[in-house]
Amino acid sequence: MDRSSPGSIRFTSLVLLVAALGGAWWLGAHSRYGRALAASEPRLVTPRGDLAADELATIELFRACSDAVAFIQPLETVGATWLGGRQQQVAGTGSGFVWDKAGHVVTNFHVVQGASGALVTLHDGSQYEARSVVWYPDKDLAVLTIDAPADKLHPVTLGTSHDLQVGQKAFAIGNPYGLDYSLTHGIISALDREMDGVGGRRITGVIQTDAAINPGNSGGPLLDSAGRLIGINTMIFTQSGSSSGLGFAVPVDEVNRVVTQLIANGRVTRPGLGILPGVAAEARRFGVTGVPVRSVPEGSAAHKAGLRGYQVSGNRVRLGDVIVAIDGRRVADSDDLIDALERLEVGQVVTVTVLRDGREFDVDVPLQSLE
Repeated sequence: MDRSSPGSIRFTSLVLLVAALGGAWWLGAHSRYGRALAASEPRLVTPRGDLAADELATIELFRACSDAVAFIQPLETVGATWLGGRQQQVAGTGSGFVWDKAGHVVTNFHVVQGASGALVTLHDGSQYEARSVVWYPDKDLAVLTIDAPADKLHPVTLGTSHDLQVGQKAFAIGNPYGLDYSLTHGIISALDREMDGVGGRRITGVIQTDAAINPGNSGGPLLDSAGRLIGINTMIFTQSGSSSGLGFAVPVDEVNRVVTQLIANGRVTRPGLGILPGVAAEARRFGVTGVPVRSVPEGSAAHKAGLRGYQVSGNRVRLGDVIVAIDGRRVADSDDLIDALERLEVGQVVTVTVLRDGREFDVDVPLQSLE
């Protein structure tokens, strides 16, 4: 019998092993090449189908309302030109919205506070320098006037804020961080909030929303799902400098009242009693709740109604009248008093509840204009 030598067997086994490995490598390489070719082919696109109803509504809202939004750039004077003019540069960014066809644009007072001028960019990219700016810091509101053709001005649709409900949808359009015409949305998170205004006075009745509001959104519109203005985005609560889901807007009912007066008169006429009120520290010192009447100027409405201020005897000050309510609405401090009066009209008679010598009584006082 013919037998192969051990060396011959080992050689044959080695050849077979190499062939098997080579075949496996070839099959693997061929498979990878095939997969690579398949991966290079364009993938089939899955049809989207119709947009959801709420998506279509949001898209339509942005299309209908964004034309009313303006980009505000406050200016600061940095020197004079050789022709004697002013050299100005942009000192920040903010938002605003077109109020009417006469060229009035509304924004926050703090957006233009301290500025020497302002540039207003409309939705079509046209830019105008404001020829006048009037403001009311108590509500953080300002009105800029630009000379733009009426066909370029698309006023915002006005809504109401007294009938808002927590849970309603809310939409903000503005220029956060200078990124113009950004849309965010959320809900009305709370109503009747309070915030410290830039003018040093507390602003009441504020709308809280979780629609993302960031620096640069200030002065822009807060809208309801019908695209109506319900507030002006004013402030965020944040520890990082960016949105934390706590945005605050001055309600449109206040905006409408103030802006109407600013446009008509260049200022806001505030009705009052004609007293010099004491501060909260004085009320605490006397141990009373309400507004101590510090003094009553002669000839004022309060003086004619018989209200009394502090009585000074030597180094001692004796408490006079303390105002505790207006038309039955209790007031705890001077901000409450202003809030109770400013929605009324000059000449309107109010019932003032006064605390005097430990006894409360009512006095009718016609409101006078406070300049």
